[in-house]
Amino acid sequence: MATAHSRTAARLMVSPAVILLFLWMIVPLGMTIYFSFLRYNLLTPGTSFAGFDNYYYFLTNPAFWDALRNTITLVVGVLIITVFGGIGLALLLDQPMWGQGIVRVLVIAPFFVMPTVSALVWKNMFMNPVNGMFAHIAKAIGLQPYDFLSQSPLASIILIVAWSWLPFSTLILLTALQSLDREQQEAAEMDGASWLSRFWYLTVPHLTRSITVVILIQTIFLLSVFAEILVTTNGGPGTASTNIPFLVYAQSLLSFDVGGGSAGGIVAVILANIVAVFLMRMIGKNLDA
Repeated sequence: MATAHSRTAARLMVSPAVILLFLWMIVPLGMTIYFSFLRYNLLTPGTSFAGFDNYYYFLTNPAFWDALRNTITLVVGVLIITVFGGIGLALLLDQPMWGQGIVRVLVIAPFFVMPTVSALVWKNMFMNPVNGMFAHIAKAIGLQPYDFLSQSPLASIILIVAWSWLPFSTLILLTALQSLDREQQEAAEMDGASWLSRFWYLTVPHLTRSITVVILIQTIFLLSVFAEILVTTNGGPGTASTNIPFLVYAQSLLSFDVGGGSAGGIVAVILANIVAVFLMRMIGKNLDA
């Protein structure tokens, strides 16, 4: 009886937070769904029912397929850099060195820089074709400065976003690496196993779960990258660096089409959930192993 009363009391205490969280999620989603079925333009007074016309217009827009391809390229590119780079940095930081604590803080520091600030730093201090550091290096060795944001906009954004997320993967993988049984490493070394064999057969299997966590968490956030694109390339040239979130922004606030932008938002939510379910089914098995 006491247990039943305790469970009831616990549910009553938790219910306000659950209800608030549910309303926090369902009200914006419901309003977005409602506006997606309306012909609602901020430059035209009044609204009317549009049915699925907004969805049809958004999905048949050539920019949508460019944005979808750019979104996938952005996510995959950043994941490749952060996973492999994170493993390399974690192995390096796990070695004893002078000033190890300071080095770890410096490596992790970029993760705490706001996306807008990091994008501005890369845009003005590194990638500027006139006064950027890369331009000065190119001039010093007799080469023509390369305009990264104009000639390789998507690759530049991948580099900026990867720089921001590399500390996160490094921190997760370093923590996992420090829990690796050192006795196994020493036993394998005494048996004559090379460094590559120890890494492939001992370290990599131990890091599998951590790599899974990194991929899951980063994918969720990388699908909503927006600030870096807005600050650096503004989606251009053309749609070369436009992803789904930026396309929704352009449709809603640049074209003043609230209905079309809302339909794009619902499409983005559906795509994100499909990706989340796929990842949880394909990769989440490692978490239960």
